[in-house]
Amino acid sequence: MPKEYINPDSLFPSLPYGFSQIVVATGKKMVFISGQTAWDERESIVGGDSVLEQARQAFRNLEKAMEAAGGKLNDVVALRIYVVDYQAECGTAVGTALREVFPGNPPASTWIGVSALAVPEFLIEIEATAVLD
Repeated sequence: MPKEYINPDSLFPSLPYGFSQIVVATGKKMVFISGQTAWDERESIVGGDSVLEQARQAFRNLEKAMEAAGGKLNDVVALRIYVVDYQAECGTAVGTALREVFPGNPPASTWIGVSALAVPEFLIEIEATAVLD
């Protein structure tokens, strides 16, 4: 699927944080993935009280969801990332996980601090939009 990543000089440099300011995509099929968390397939929390480890598991789940939809992680064009009780160290963890998963051109993303998620042990939830050919 053709994608154009736009990070204009008129906006702050977002790549060091792990996301692109703008992604323009064209394709035949849009995929909307519900928020992925640190649950494994047995509903066990992976990562304990580490935002970084929970983010890594959420991205592993996102990858599985993309594969089930017939795509790959590089088809993701936008992310919404919800973090419980967001603090600066949470941003460092989220940015690290994003750069690990999207080392080249990262998707556009929005990070949202929330007071809680569906399960008290969840520290992060990541939903995605993708475009496939």
